[in-house]
Amino acid sequence: MSEYLTQQIVDDYQRDGAVCIRNVFNNYWIEKVIEGIERNLKNPSDYSESLSSDGQSGAFFNDYCNWRSIPEFEQYVYQSPAAQICAALMGSEYSVFYHEHVLIKEAAANQLTPWHHDQAYYPINGFKNCSIWMPLDPVPIETAVEFAAASHLDNKWYKPRKFATHLNYNINNNDLCDEIAYNDVPSDQYIRDNYKILSFDVKPGDCIAFHMRTLHGAPGNLSESTSRRVLSTRWLGDDAVIGARPWITSPPTTGGLDIGQNVVQSKEFPLIWTRSK
Repeated sequence: MSEYLTQQIVDDYQRDGAVCIRNVFNNYWIEKVIEGIERNLKNPSDYSESLSSDGQSGAFFNDYCNWRSIPEFEQYVYQSPAAQICAALMGSEYSVFYHEHVLIKEAAANQLTPWHHDQAYYPINGFKNCSIWMPLDPVPIETAVEFAAASHLDNKWYKPRKFATHLNYNINNNDLCDEIAYNDVPSDQYIRDNYKILSFDVKPGDCIAFHMRTLHGAPGNLSESTSRRVLSTRWLGDDAVIGARPWITSPPTTGGLDIGQNVVQSKEFPLIWTRSK
């Protein structure tokens, strides 16, 4: 068990698919990640987006898969508590790093994040997974991410949605795709009527851990003066294998592996922590 967790937190994660863990990251990691985000903003990748609505003063910026070129992120991946925490939450013998995702809602950015779950975006199958959502600014409950508790246990897959338009990804015919039935994401009203909604006010040092099949969404940033900067890191457990989706995945990388191969076999997805350590 990680020193940062209790058995209750692990049980809550496995039951609800989302938990808040307080005071995990010290000032060193907070400052290090902020430096990495600043470096990312100065040199965004081809994956980056900056979304804004007409007449909106703030934008919603996101970018991912830059950790190898941003030393602060690389250090966080290899040396922070994140990998050990995820292994305990997943009930996995080890933690493999998948990718990082920078998410910034600038002050007054009213761009909503639509309800979705993450795993359908990825070419990854398996149930042992975890995302660590690490805020670098205080996030009050009014602008917090919302999670549909226990939705990861429904055994349902949902079509991914574009954040800019909230429309589903285009489906491509592909004979190699997994035999998975993909559903439209339910309406906001349906989700609120049928699930307990979890949300957490968080501050720098805290994190939210959530399962990649947990439905979640977020309001815009209501603050007129403070951005909401977040580093979200994606971690995979010992049952994670390459899958195939009927759309262009995001990120579109399989680490050079074939369908069904375990992700730990690829150097693209480094093994960061094992129980033997």
